[in-house]
Amino acid sequence: MVCFFPTENLKRNASPMDEEDLKQKLVSLKEEHRDLDDALTALDRAGTFDQVQLQRLKKKKLRIRDKIQKIENDLLPDIIA
Repeated sequence: MVCFFPTENLKRNASPMDEEDLKQKLVSLKEEHRDLDDALTALDRAGTFDQVQLQRLKKKKLRIRDKIQKIENDLLPDIIA
């Protein structure tokens, strides 16, 4: 299993600095995700685009979205209902 982030169980073992680092990473990833969305929109509007390039950008956007969700889950406290 490949782990993008070496700190598993962050909710239990996180120091404030770890959480700050993750929040900064989250902001950075969200910005990159928006930029890719803008790039995909621009390629679509241009009408002339490379299908392979389009697929690569879409896959990259999905990988970034997965990383964003992972960090958001790590930052949220466990809620036992």
